Amino acid sequence: MYKVSEFSKMTGLSKETLRYYAEIKLLEPVYIDPRNKYRYYDNGSYLVARLLVYLRKFNFTIQEMLEVVNDESFENLEMLIREKRENLVQEVERIQSIIEEMDEFFELGIGDEEDDPMA
Repeated sequence: MYKVSEFSKMTGLSKETLRYYAEIKLLEPVYIDPRNKYRYYDNGSYLVARLLVYLRKFNFTIQEMLEVVNDESFENLEMLIREKRENLVQEVERIQSIIEEMDEFFELGIGDEEDDPMA
């Protein structure tokens, strides 16, 4: 079993994040010492914590992460990740389109002070 500070270093999740995740029942300690209230995590907790780190990187909301963790079979995980991926692809395409419009804007000479009659 791992104390919070050790578990935090292992997982890359801050102590504050671990406290918050415990509070919302996303990742609860496996044991809390009744004498000193120290929280402890185990290897199973580690696997869930690593999954949560990836889900955060994949732009999952807290609610979506709760759904994944509560679905112990992880049956929908692949589908959810594929949906997130498709959303990101669409966002990249949208941003690329804006960049192309900006390039066209500059190619027209707008923004070139020599051609600007107001300058």
